[in-house]
Amino acid sequence: MWRVMETPLNCAEEQQPPPAFPASWSTVTPQESPADRNDKGNAVGFVLVHAGAGYHSESKAKEYKHVCKRACQRAVDRLKAGALAVDAVTAALVELEDSPFTNAGMGSNLNLSGEIECDASIMDGKSLRYGAVGAVSGINNPVLVANRLLSEAQKGKLSAGRIPPCFLVGRGAHDWAVNHGIPPCPSEKMATKFSLSAYKRNKHKMELAEKVDTGFNHHSKKRRQASETENGSGLLDTVGAIVVDREGNVAAAVSSGGLAMKHPGRVGQAAHHGCGCWAENTSTLNPYSTAVSTSGSPFLASEDCVLGGVIVLRCCRCSDAQPSPDIQAILVEFLWSHTTESMCVGYMSAQDGKAKTHISRLPPGAVAGQSLAIEGGVCRLVNTPTTVD
Repeated sequence: MWRVMETPLNCAEEQQPPPAFPASWSTVTPQESPADRNDKGNAVGFVLVHAGAGYHSESKAKEYKHVCKRACQRAVDRLKAGALAVDAVTAALVELEDSPFTNAGMGSNLNLSGEIECDASIMDGKSLRYGAVGAVSGINNPVLVANRLLSEAQKGKLSAGRIPPCFLVGRGAHDWAVNHGIPPCPSEKMATKFSLSAYKRNKHKMELAEKVDTGFNHHSKKRRQASETENGSGLLDTVGAIVVDREGNVAAAVSSGGLAMKHPGRVGQAAHHGCGCWAENTSTLNPYSTAVSTSGSPFLASEDCVLGGVIVLRCCRCSDAQPSPDIQAILVEFLWSHTTESMCVGYMSAQDGKAKTHISRLPPGAVAGQSLAIEGGVCRLVNTPTTVD
């Protein structure tokens, strides 16, 4: 069976231990009885999720943490059932998309036309395959479409030697999803009272800003400020998750409703390859597997402030002084970082009884977009053979 350990260990691929994290970082140590561990058998894996970088009000802190906890549990349930990382990360994203408190799937930001158009992508670190959708309407869980695109592409070429798609947008993405068994959802049913109220406020502010005729730069800045007041107290952006499974495979996924009041048809960074997320298994040239999921505004030099967040994990198989050569270990190092006022995260190993959640905030006096918060931890998973009486 697998258990989480705290003792230091050496990587099998290197003579020296991996670089140590700062002393302020935590070590994941699940609390469970031996009986609980026996019931879980060979379950193993780890998941880290985030509910978007932006501003998380104290009044809704419980809801943000709860959705992260549920997302972690969904992923771990899939890992315990024997699923690989790509399926577990999809399960986590579905839970995040279904929450009315996140800017993904249900309750997403509305565009200029008052409609919801979503972006999502997923990457499998084992095959390096990627699937994504952009500006898709009428699909409650866009990550399911991205995952289906990835899995269909793995089947090989289509009839007449055609290359299967990995990235679809707009109506084409919607129709492909429906044709592959993913149920549609009317866009008006995906909007919530909260997102509709934010749309009305932002539309009014844009109308006022457009009456101010003081030049292009001022006009553009006013439009950005109007968009950034979404959710009443600041923008909540792309949600995401990263997972490592029992085989050491990693996967990453992101999903987003995009910017408030965006132009119809706009595809954000969440859908772009190597921009919203990344996952890559270990190779002969790299002893570490790595997974990344991002959130935030476009990282452009023309922006006054760079507002964003990221979750990262890397892992490697390690050797240890164990009584049996059958015993293996996976060291998982993880972190989250943001320049926004706050970021809500959750994490859980397959041996944990429940997920840990945290709303990371910039220190008092720090300026969003000009300051950086970073936290993280380390989790050691050890595989021991299961004995049969």
